[in-house]
Amino acid sequence: MTIQTMTKQGSIRLILDESTLQYTIETAEAVWKGDMACPAVMYTGAEKKAFTSLSACHREVHNGVGDGIRSDFGVFETYVWVERVTGDVRFEWIPLPGSENITRVEWPGAFEFESDRPDWVTLLNQQQGLLIPNDWPVPFKGLPFEGRYQTAGCYMPWFGQVKEGNGYIAIAETPWNGGIRAVHEGPGMTMVAPWWEASLGQMDYKRVLRYSFRTACDYNDLAKIYRNYVFENGLAATLKEKAARVPSVEKLIGCGFVHLGIKTHVNPKSSFFDPEDPEKNNRLTTFEQRKKELEAYHEAGVKKLYLHLDGWAQPGYDNEHPDYMPACKEAGGWEGMQDLEKALHEWGYLFGIHDQYRDYYREAASFDEDYAVKNVDGSIPEHARWAGGPQSYLCASQAPYYVRRNFTELLQHVKLDGAYLDVFTCNEADECANPRHRMSRRECYDNRGRCFDFLLSRGILPSSEEVSDWSMRSLCFCHYAPYAFQMEEPDAPRQGVPVPLFDLVYHDCVIIPWMMEKHENEDYMLYALLNGGAPYLRRDPAYVGIDGAFSGKEQSIEEAISRAEIVSSLHERVAMKEMISHRFVSGYDVQETTFAEPDGSEKVRVRIDTRTGEYEIEG
Repeated sequence: MTIQTMTKQGSIRLILDESTLQYTIETAEAVWKGDMACPAVMYTGAEKKAFTSLSACHREVHNGVGDGIRSDFGVFETYVWVERVTGDVRFEWIPLPGSENITRVEWPGAFEFESDRPDWVTLLNQQQGLLIPNDWPVPFKGLPFEGRYQTAGCYMPWFGQVKEGNGYIAIAETPWNGGIRAVHEGPGMTMVAPWWEASLGQMDYKRVLRYSFRTACDYNDLAKIYRNYVFENGLAATLKEKAARVPSVEKLIGCGFVHLGIKTHVNPKSSFFDPEDPEKNNRLTTFEQRKKELEAYHEAGVKKLYLHLDGWAQPGYDNEHPDYMPACKEAGGWEGMQDLEKALHEWGYLFGIHDQYRDYYREAASFDEDYAVKNVDGSIPEHARWAGGPQSYLCASQAPYYVRRNFTELLQHVKLDGAYLDVFTCNEADECANPRHRMSRRECYDNRGRCFDFLLSRGILPSSEEVSDWSMRSLCFCHYAPYAFQMEEPDAPRQGVPVPLFDLVYHDCVIIPWMMEKHENEDYMLYALLNGGAPYLRRDPAYVGIDGAFSGKEQSIEEAISRAEIVSSLHERVAMKEMISHRFVSGYDVQETTFAEPDGSEKVRVRIDTRTGEYEIEG
């Protein structure tokens, strides 16, 4: 069955092979054919069925906005149609009565993408962004969080491919219960396709993936299509808009970020507990000691600084949340914390804390299993990985209440400029089947957003572990938004070429601190400059050896300050400017980004050479 549609983008032919159920999309310049090696399948429990095993009835649909093909499979429909105005092709999976037992759908399948050419590339939103050329020699080991949309495995819910200048972007318009699977086993072929899973045991709403096809394009063009999409749909706010709401956003621009801790206590039941090294399990630095360390930065001339303080409360880092207060008594208690806060503000610095409203520790005073996330089968997810030992997850429907309770008390003791609510923008959304607070993953994101909005309402800038597409209306800054390779050992094989897809969309919407370590063969400061980000002046890891916490070459305080000032100076110039382009100038080593106002004025260009460590800033 074939449908041809005339659009403003030109003629598009939509072809369905009724025997294989594969779709082919033909544009003026390119053919995108469904890959027979990646058929559409559905799961009912553990049972897997190909769509081709089901009887289907197909018919053409023509209405006032587009033309397409509707396929009725009895318990569900698919509707693939071309919007005449935009030329976008929407793939819609629609549940019908009888679909109750379906738990997962893998549809649509991948497009054929076989060639060993370097100008055939696949784009993945693994953290800051990843480009996999088809001739890339390193096999791809898979995405974190199973490639779930809006996690560290896929910051933004889209993927794309470009072949010889012709490309597409596939945007998940219903991202809450889906993700992508990607395969690249070596030179010659890359496969990428979506998957969708049930919500609270039901595939009870339509899943939509929208393809936009372009000619003479690259990854910059695809990222800008997505930028237009999020602003068209009210899914983001710029830093200028956030500063109008909380003016201290502007004070954060150009800061050097300092990440320090007060108390570490590792529960004997924690995976991190080391019975052979007691000092590793329990450590303490007083508020007064931290004040002296920060005073050294002030005396050295550091003008702008943001302190992120871990482990400030009595239980110690990652312990007993959400019941975390009072301030650590051995470290000086509330009086010591107040003294640190007042000194910071006297020096013109900003102060923020680490907090947590997902990990729900059994040793918390108010722990009640009835408020933990409950799976559809009645089980409660549990583990004991982090320092606090045994935990489940707090249902996010409860998180806004705890945020209000805790910060109401906190603000009676200290003045906060920022607060970091851990893992909200890194980990997947939860769902909860407890009928007393039943919650879908979409509702989980809404509840996390309410926590950020509460902080904003109190003049506190919200932060979280990484960044995620859903949070861009409220999140002001983050812990980091690194390239995937920066989370691995410095000499680990790279899964592809790092590209700043996230910053091409959201650079002027959120402040991102960047790693500044100097490693044997690479200086991470270059990426901070390339991305127009803020610098880490000091970053003491909560857990050594994970989350990108790998020591680089030792630097003196003078060298660290000097390097951070270079990055901060650039950040002050470009933080509120859009990153309008990124390009490779020579191989993959020499790269260039351009920042500008929305009208294209006041352009700033940054060029780095990762081989020589050199950089240039123009404009």
